[in-house]
Amino acid sequence: MPGFRLSLGFTLFYLCLIVLIPLASIFLTTFTMSWEAFVAAVTSDRVMASYRLTFGAALIGASINVVFGGIVAWVLVRYPFPGKKIIDALVDLPFALPTAVAGIALTALYSSNGWFGRYLEPLGIKVAFTPLGVVIALTFIGLPFVVRTVQPVLEDVERELEEAAASLGASRLQTFMRVVFPAIFPALLTGFALAFARATGEYGSVIFIAGNMPMVSEITPLFIITKLEQYDYQGATAIAVVMLTVSFLILLTINGLQAWSRNRGRGASQ
Repeated sequence: MPGFRLSLGFTLFYLCLIVLIPLASIFLTTFTMSWEAFVAAVTSDRVMASYRLTFGAALIGASINVVFGGIVAWVLVRYPFPGKKIIDALVDLPFALPTAVAGIALTALYSSNGWFGRYLEPLGIKVAFTPLGVVIALTFIGLPFVVRTVQPVLEDVERELEEAAASLGASRLQTFMRVVFPAIFPALLTGFALAFARATGEYGSVIFIAGNMPMVSEITPLFIITKLEQYDYQGATAIAVVMLTVSFLILLTINGLQAWSRNRGRGASQ
């Protein structure tokens, strides 16, 4: 690789071109609005309902994936079984699958006459065209982020530490909570952050199963698209700025927790 200055210059140029300039254009467009117009655009009842659904469903979906994605990663790393490679490949399917295809598939499964929906609706559980459907779609697309983040960390955890804990009389639960969990906790936080970030901006897989009913199942990315179709570019960018700011603050908090966890782990090891 070239020297540090040239590499750093190329890195900063590339980041500015691909990331910072497009994001800056959103803020510049929003700055053309008056403060009163901005507040009115981002705090209407319909927009606030979309915020609650988008961020709430993203948090729930990412939290579910932290638990079950961690279990999937544990099984793939720790246990040999027939078809393991096939299941390992299936984990990446939400990555490769077009989001519209995922949305259509989930809708076909959970609609009133779908494979699952026809049995759930008589029980009073309606999934398609409800916020529950949004949570399921965001959980579906976020699973690989947690599994692929935790899996290599689990592979690097030394089995000797677990054996030493067991030889000292620790139970399986104590060994996991005091030896394994602290080692994979930063990776779980990273997977949660990636799954959450992916979910907040998801569009294709959600619009089919959500039903897009205002104040009920309308997500914020869809509302931004609606504003653009109405040629309300300032309103669309204002909502995008709020989404960007909230997502950045949440990710910044999670990164802070990761740094705290790493420092705590180093302190404990010393």
